[in-house]
Amino acid sequence: MKVWIDQDLCTGDGLCEEIAPEVFTLLDDGLAYVMEGEKIFRDPGGPQGLAVIPAGQEEAVIESAEECPGECIFIEVG
Repeated sequence: MKVWIDQDLCTGDGLCEEIAPEVFTLLDDGLAYVMEGEKIFRDPGGPQGLAVIPAGQEEAVIESAEECPGECIFIEVG
């Protein structure tokens, strides 16, 4: 599974980072971004910035997407 965030829709609420801190981070611009290990996908934001979801984090990422007020978290299976 992979995940990306559409920063144009992000409200900066931070729920994703709270639920899955190994996958999501908020940067100085107040928006959430996905991470893959130490790499932060911030340029470009969008589907080109697909991050692989670490094993064991799938449920937390799905919960983050469901709870996100901006509905900006997109999960791709395959």
